[in-house]
Order: sequence, then structure tokens, then C-alpha cells
Amino acid sequence: MKLINIGFGNMILDKRIVALISPDSAPAKRAVAEAKENGRIIDCTSGRRTKSIIITDTDHVVLSALSSDAVASRINGQENDDLEG
Repeated sequence: MKLINIGFGNMILDKRIVALISPDSAPAKRAVAEAKENGRIIDCTSGRRTKSIIITDTDHVVLSALSSDAVASRINGQENDDLEG
């Protein structure tokens, strides 16, 4: 198990990640809204725009200001410090 930096010093265990999705689709927006209603949302954007959504095996929804590509490269072991934008 290793910790993945998802931006601004926030970390998530790589083994807990089920899906990494873009926030632009309607299903992603519904997932975020449902998680907010049920208290399962974790906002790690530090007030920035959400660029990726991480779904965990505990059904928590984690919002990140890093792009999906940047988070994916970190999961694969390639450090990428771009905040894009």
C-alpha cells in the first residue's frame, strides 16, 4: 500500500481507489450530489475547481483539484506536480 498525493498535501491510499473520473459528466455530478446528501464527500480542492473525482471502496467521493491524468500518473508511480490551470 502506498499513499498518493492528490493535491495540497492531501493523501489517499492507492488500494482504496475504485474509480477515477472526470467531473464533467452528468453521472459524476449525480454521484457528487448524492455523496453530499449522505455525508460521504471529501473535498480536497482547497477552494479550487474540481478536476477529478475519486470513488473509494467505502463509497466515499473525494474531490481533487488535480486532473485525472495527474492523479493517474501518481498512482502509476510517476510524480507529476502540475496543477494545470
